[in-house]
Amino acid sequence: MTILFIHSHYGPLPAPYEAAVADGRLLGVREVELTSDHFEAATGLITTTHLDQVGFLACRPALTRLLDRGGRWFFNGHLLRIFVEGLGIYEPIRGARRPDYVLTRLNPHAIFDGIEQRSLEENRGVAGFYGRGHNPLPGGGLAVNGIGPDLLPIDWEWRRPAGGRIFSHAGNDLGGMGGEGGPGALLAERVVSWCEGRIGS
Repeated sequence: MTILFIHSHYGPLPAPYEAAVADGRLLGVREVELTSDHFEAATGLITTTHLDQVGFLACRPALTRLLDRGGRWFFNGHLLRIFVEGLGIYEPIRGARRPDYVLTRLNPHAIFDGIEQRSLEENRGVAGFYGRGHNPLPGGGLAVNGIGPDLLPIDWEWRRPAGGRIFSHAGNDLGGMGGEGGPGALLAERVVSWCEGRIGS
């Protein structure tokens, strides 16, 4: 079982994922070195907000095959290209004020178990770091966390009808949440565990 982490910028892999790499549970591959063989050997996938979505379009066939065989994809960021049928383009909050960044748990999920969602609203006193909009919820998807008074689905999980699952977090990388001493490392571990199918139904 291999979980593929696509590393889309310079420098080392994000620190919260180092333990999973050391344990052999996660394989970090720089985006410029990515091949279809990486997808064929993987059972799960993590992409970051730095993903080159134009370049990643070339990976659509390999991504579809991964999902078709029951793989899981954790997507961080704004969906600006359609990689999978059923997904929609990111919708930002227009003219946002502080109340528009309030986070609300809509449905329980193992990734967030025991974590107070509102504790993630600010980073060093700045709101909006968690996210400033949402990727549209696909039909049949489960909204996990909502943002603002309209409870827009900033986090959701979708069991794809053709196979596989996608979790969308429409903001900065979930593993970096909460700053130093925050729950980022725990969230990163749970993201890897979700991709492995160890948590979540």
